[in-house]
Amino acid sequence: MKLAEHYGDKPVAELPMLFQRILSNCTLDWFRRQKTHNALFTNMGDFESASDEGDFDLLETLQASSNSEQNESAESQTERAQTLLEIETQIQQLPARQREAFLMRYWEEMGVSETAAAMGCSQGSVKTHCSRAVQALGRALTAKGIKLW
Repeated sequence: MKLAEHYGDKPVAELPMLFQRILSNCTLDWFRRQKTHNALFTNMGDFESASDEGDFDLLETLQASSNSEQNESAESQTERAQTLLEIETQIQQLPARQREAFLMRYWEEMGVSETAAAMGCSQGSVKTHCSRAVQALGRALTAKGIKLW
């Protein structure tokens, strides 16, 4: 789609190279997004129930898990809760544009073009904001003793 939208006026001989570059960039974007999402939000998967009942509600799951027997120690539960709280705190301390781009891309799983349209900026700006946000979060969480990957 990107090839047709942005490079439809290019000579036919250039299209294979352009296609390869677009494919490469999209693939790299996807892997970067997955790496960041998995590093920061892996603990959220611990809350999901085994059944696929459709909509997932974190509050209902937390309430149900607090009422039931759990094999997990109180220490590990506390550590996970503290880690999630620290991640949330560090995300809130990001500059507004970085936080906005980061949450749209990695939490909402929006594409670069969707995020750019929602933020009213270029795709390059979205990538820059996300990169800076990931670096800042990585530094802040590492300084707090939280290992991300």
